[in-house]
Amino acid sequence: MKKLINDPQDVVAEALQGIEAAHPDLRVDHQHGGFVGLGMLDAACAGEVFTSPVPDQMLAATKLVDGGAGVLHVVKNYTGDVMNFDMAAEMAAATGAQVLSVVTDDDVAVQDSTWTAGRRGVGVTVLVEKIAGAAAEQGRTLEQVADIARQVNANGRSMGLALSSCTVPAAGKPTFDLGENEMELGVGIHGEPGRQRVPLATAREIAEMLVEPVLADLPFTSGDNVIAFVNGLGGTPLIELYVMYNEVNRVLTAHGLQVARSLVGSYITSLEMAGTSVTLLKVGDELLSLWDAPVKTPALRWGA
Repeated sequence: MKKLINDPQDVVAEALQGIEAAHPDLRVDHQHGGFVGLGMLDAACAGEVFTSPVPDQMLAATKLVDGGAGVLHVVKNYTGDVMNFDMAAEMAAATGAQVLSVVTDDDVAVQDSTWTAGRRGVGVTVLVEKIAGAAAEQGRTLEQVADIARQVNANGRSMGLALSSCTVPAAGKPTFDLGENEMELGVGIHGEPGRQRVPLATAREIAEMLVEPVLADLPFTSGDNVIAFVNGLGGTPLIELYVMYNEVNRVLTAHGLQVARSLVGSYITSLEMAGTSVTLLKVGDELLSLWDAPVKTPALRWGA
């Protein structure tokens, strides 16, 4: 295992310290990742690598950011996350806080998988957090912000593909093995298996493998406006992601879809896994306006 770390047990804590040092305007005792800040999240809970944070952490973060209007929990559909966030919401309610939860479940690859009942929450989570965060920044009620989050989740679909496994620091070895000429189609963000293991293919072929199932699932139809999000899983160079975006755009154009906005980069990752995911969100004027609203976080920032 070759990683830029010290003790594997200290990775998360030391990463949080690094975020605090790089972004001193953030409180990092309950926050993690690049999406905390103006126009997006007010807090994010960090568990151990690929592990849900515990309810006490979530309760502390909820109380920290509750200004009296209530708190929205955005939860990826993984069994541990859903269970722990439910417990935290109940604990917060017992103290008089108002908490609503929205569970993201946009992955079209598999219905049930390791750690999941139903579909996994993957790339659309970033879009939910941005768009719902903009709605909250406008001063909308908790119920209105939750409705926007549910609308984004309902109109977004994703699918991913791995070219390599990742190595959890505490494990010290790859989560799974892929041959030199193999890909895992439909992989999850924790290294869970996907639909099938397939021969290595070109970017053009991969784009079709990912986009066609996404388009068929909602379904998307000719004339729809979409936000197209081509995501890297942690170990894919930006040059390759733009090659992928070019091919994804080609498939979308052939289907008559209009790309209203795009996002390309490594935003929802699986450590150093090489691979990509594609998320498509069907949008109208309101969701586009919220997407365009100012955001200032370590990972996303525009208009602010």
